[in-house]
Amino acid sequence: MARTLTTPIQKRFADIDSFQHVNNVSQQMYFDVGKLDYYDKILGEEVLLGRLRIVTVATSTSYIGQVRFTDSVRVTTTCEKIGTKSITLLQRLMAGDEVRSESRSVMAAFDFEEQRAVPVPDSWRERLLRD
Repeated sequence: MARTLTTPIQKRFADIDSFQHVNNVSQQMYFDVGKLDYYDKILGEEVLLGRLRIVTVATSTSYIGQVRFTDSVRVTTTCEKIGTKSITLLQRLMAGDEVRSESRSVMAAFDFEEQRAVPVPDSWRERLLRD
């Protein structure tokens, strides 16, 4: 089973819309903060700085409940699936025990020198599945 990482989120005043909700665009940025934390702590900085990097190829987000300015929120990130050339991350924006939004992102292993998708390295697989 893949590891799940929890990332606390600090809301900013600019994240709040005229309805006193956290704007959907801001929620997507929270998911990006969770991804960066996941890469740093689970996969290692090489996936952002090395020859082989991880890139987003598809994202789908469902907004399930309101996120208010007063809510204390966190993002959970886990690898839901490892394919041949991609991994699927499942992220949830949590307020207390409630899921307020959920995002799935398909991430590809990409060779920047060759400019093409490549198989997910075994070292990435090991880190994703480590207890």
